[in-house]
Amino acid sequence: MILSCGEALIDMLPRTTTLGEPAFSPYAGGAVFNTAIALGRLGAPSAFFSGISNDMLGQILTETLEASKVDTGHCARSDRPTTVAFVKLVDGQATYAFYDENTAGRLLSQDQLPTLPDSISTLFFGGISLVNDPAASTYEALQTREAPTRVTMIDPNIRPGFIAGKEAEYRARIERMIGRADIVKLSDEDLHWLMGAGDVSTLARQVLEKGPKLVFITEGAAGARAITATQNRFVAATRVTVADTVGAGDTFNAGALTALHEAGVLTKSALTAIPDATLDAALTLGTKAAAVTVSRPGANPPWRDEL
Repeated sequence: MILSCGEALIDMLPRTTTLGEPAFSPYAGGAVFNTAIALGRLGAPSAFFSGISNDMLGQILTETLEASKVDTGHCARSDRPTTVAFVKLVDGQATYAFYDENTAGRLLSQDQLPTLPDSISTLFFGGISLVNDPAASTYEALQTREAPTRVTMIDPNIRPGFIAGKEAEYRARIERMIGRADIVKLSDEDLHWLMGAGDVSTLARQVLEKGPKLVFITEGAAGARAITATQNRFVAATRVTVADTVGAGDTFNAGALTALHEAGVLTKSALTAIPDATLDAALTLGTKAAAVTVSRPGANPPWRDEL
């Protein structure tokens, strides 16, 4: 089973009423939440860990997870409110305004960490949950605890506007977590934010030198790349008409993890020697699933039979 660890929130997406007035509509979301949903819909055994509120919005999050076959039994429940993010779309590209103070997710603490069963082979981390304490330190503590014996993957999904004033601390945490991770996924923009200017493949190999065995790089409309110490595989993106890009990278993560799970390589030993065909399958499922997500509004990952 793959346990996605990170934020769950309500995205308020821009819409237009029947009277032609601008409005916002609530959708369950969050980068790590979206990955858990996509994993469940693609047929992978999926579970989720986060701080979840008992309020009305928290109930929406739980019901949405369970409807996509995601196990919510490891979530930490509280009466604190749910995080809300208002989304602005310009030419399909999303920017966010987060309302996250004193929420169930933000105040997740280390004494709420679950004891994990042997059935969980892989933990996925990322998103805005790695920015603010105490939650950020809680997720890092979970990775630190589990990385010696289970596969861990991280996608920082960097939001520069959200980390303003905390960049040094945030960079240090991401560096540490990348160093412990077996798999890292970065968009090309995230890669340059972390590593500076330069050739994508060269920079990705520098990320490998920090400790991971496999690095995925998504390159927007061009496609995605998988890089190991000896391999550099590329698959072109599936061409679609883009509604918006909300959830695209999250869905790619789920597609790639699902393919790796189905190939039986989500173990410490197997990740040291992944066949080219397996990497290609991971890139293909990731890009195809992400193409469906961007073809429709909001983060709405596909079910397997939609591919």
